[in-house]
Amino acid sequence: MHPETTPGQTRPDVTMTDEEAASEARRIIADAYRPTAYRDDTPVPVHGDTPPVVQPGRPPMSQGANDASVLMLAGGTTTAMVGGTAAVLMYVSQFADPIVCGLVFGAPTALVLALARLATKAKPAPDVHHHYSGPVHQEQHHTHTTTRGVWARTTNR
Repeated sequence: MHPETTPGQTRPDVTMTDEEAASEARRIIADAYRPTAYRDDTPVPVHGDTPPVVQPGRPPMSQGANDASVLMLAGGTTTAMVGGTAAVLMYVSQFADPIVCGLVFGAPTALVLALARLATKAKPAPDVHHHYSGPVHQEQHHTHTTTRGVWARTTNR
């Protein structure tokens, strides 16, 4: 090493031997692969004197409340788009009837919302699989009950 250099530094006007060059190359490669992150595994205190800070984004709420807020935002956006389109149409045509525009633009929205509601309620029939080992006797009964009269006569068929 040259007296004016610190360890890990080389001078451009000084030539190195092959052994020094190999040693410097190994040092540079070792520095490149040295971990640069540190993980602190000490437990976080359960409580402290710092108050909680409101985080950006949606406030914490239940899944149902979150779903309802998204539904309300989507409905409000849809209403604004439909109303804006109707307003532009009435302004541009200078002749459009507000009631007719309400029917023309409101009916498809109501139909889409009704179909979406119906689609969320529809569920496929469950698949029923039975696996038996040994002799099995299986009976299925459908009982229709009718109750009539003041004295409540019940008939099962």
